[in-house]
Amino acid sequence: MTTAGLIRANLLRNKKRTVLTILSVMVAFFLFGTLRSVITTLDAAAAVGSEGRLITSSASGITFVLPEAHANRLRAVEGVKNVSWSNWFGGYYQNPQDFFAQFAIKADTYLDMYPEIQITAGDKDAFLRERTAALVGVGLLKKYGWQVGQTITLKGTIFAGDWEFVIRAAYTPSDAAYGDENMFFHYQYLYERTQGMSPGWFVLQLNSPDRAADIAAAIDAQFKNSTAPTKTETERAFQSGFVTMWGNIGFLVQAIGTAVFFAILFVAANTMMMAVRERVGEIAVLKTIGFQNGTVGWLVVIESVLITVLGGGLGLLLAKLAFSGRNAMSAFFPGFGVTAGTIGLGLTLALTLGLVSGIVPAIQSARLSVVGALRKVA
Repeated sequence: MTTAGLIRANLLRNKKRTVLTILSVMVAFFLFGTLRSVITTLDAAAAVGSEGRLITSSASGITFVLPEAHANRLRAVEGVKNVSWSNWFGGYYQNPQDFFAQFAIKADTYLDMYPEIQITAGDKDAFLRERTAALVGVGLLKKYGWQVGQTITLKGTIFAGDWEFVIRAAYTPSDAAYGDENMFFHYQYLYERTQGMSPGWFVLQLNSPDRAADIAAAIDAQFKNSTAPTKTETERAFQSGFVTMWGNIGFLVQAIGTAVFFAILFVAANTMMMAVRERVGEIAVLKTIGFQNGTVGWLVVIESVLITVLGGGLGLLLAKLAFSGRNAMSAFFPGFGVTAGTIGLGLTLALTLGLVSGIVPAIQSARLSVVGALRKVA
């Protein structure tokens, strides 16, 4: 019998145990692929912001507003090309648990700063003209079956009451990480309904991104002793701040991943130990007919690697298929998906898992003497 034939025969000797081990590894690596994708998606989201735009928010936190009068002083800062502003709205459509982001924006200046928002349906001018108009991502159109021209009603949470909007345009983001399930509407509509709501944060377009740090420092120094001090940072840093609101999710994911890895390591190692104990007599026969110790040991290692790589590959493939295109995680993590880097890392871990779990039984097999093995069988 060839070496490949021996490996195949060993794998199929106890089909139920082999299948269950592969399924255990598959589930573990499906979980790994999903958790790892949370980190990669958040990292991508944090990198979406432009270094050529600054965000000026309240020094007390993003939940505090700033006076609209700050806009004129910000425009006067050397190096600032244009100024706009935005507010978080926080409403919901029909189901309070069905979350998507809504922003009140000073639309006539805001959209010009964001080439990432590419209007692909409806009309930009119609959106700009109408006070209650809304600009929504194409993802929301598909999710809710909305159409351009349709009137929708959101329930306010921060700003109570029913809020009616007319969808006048839809956008497709140039970068998937920007998200296609956001909604934008006019700040003026929010201002009128709330009788004077102030901007949540200002967006500053710069003449030269290279001067971002100096401009940010100059702005904060200007408002340091005012009644509304500011915190100015690049948009990318601002986005990273939103990511940290999830807590230390990287540590959590790594902790869970480490626990899963060692749990599956013990499962795979136990499987191989049991397999070797059952084959003591066969190992003795193999050595009797000329198989070297190293060859016998490698047969065990290869069997272990095949089990973990097959299980790991299936788990990663399942995660890739489950989270391809639009999926259940997209609403919370725009652009969520399993990347090639995650698959590569997962396969590397599966290979490592196979090597580590197979090394001890492989050494035992290699060291097993023919006489000792036959005595155990007898």
